Amino acid sequence: MKRVALVLGAAVTFLLAVAAPAAAHVTVNPQEAEKGGFARLAFRVPNESDTASTVKLEVVLPENAPVGSVSIMPVAGWTATVERRKVDPPVDVHGSQVSEVVSKITWTAPAGGGVKPGEFVEFPVSMGPLPDVDRMVFKALQTYSDNEVSRWIEEPQPGAEEPEEPAPVLALVSAAAADPTSAPDAAAPSTEDDDGGDGLAVILAVVALVAGLGGLVLGGLAFVRSRKAS
Repeated sequence: MKRVALVLGAAVTFLLAVAAPAAAHVTVNPQEAEKGGFARLAFRVPNESDTASTVKLEVVLPENAPVGSVSIMPVAGWTATVERRKVDPPVDVHGSQVSEVVSKITWTAPAGGGVKPGEFVEFPVSMGPLPDVDRMVFKALQTYSDNEVSRWIEEPQPGAEEPEEPAPVLALVSAAAADPTSAPDAAAPSTEDDDGGDGLAVILAVVALVAGLGGLVLGGLAFVRSRKAS
């Protein structure tokens, strides 16, 4: 019985250790929007450090998918700055030709502030018209108060395993393919940690399965012992 308990404990510890980091990266939410439309997105930044706070986030907009209009919603205490670049041909925004677009957004925390361990913050952005491409890949740099930098810049490939440091990806669909029931307010950032919630659900399901198997094993051992005693 001690051996069974040790095996179960080790299995649960291993599953938690492996599954937890999988959701601890910068993401964009929602993860799907309509081509040609405007979307309110939120870059979600969880803190995966046990000792340091996240004090800066840099998000680079993809060069192959310029967006003519980008607006930033203020986040209490944080300072947002933008960098721009020239584009040729210009981008059409409601009939106006825009030749300069946002290339990078940087959010900086106030002195002594930031995203503390065990917390996350969302940085809302409104942008559009969204380009006629299948997806937008936003490379992101997450800087901690101890000067460590997490580089979320690896582009996930369809059908392949998720890279160790995946970049946030926004899938773009045509108006006909968009599912209005999947997001009642597709422009609004979610207040729930979707990635963390999905990961937690998987973890709990696996833990429950392992615990159930453990209970069957222990019950079987108890039954055998009771038969021997009788």
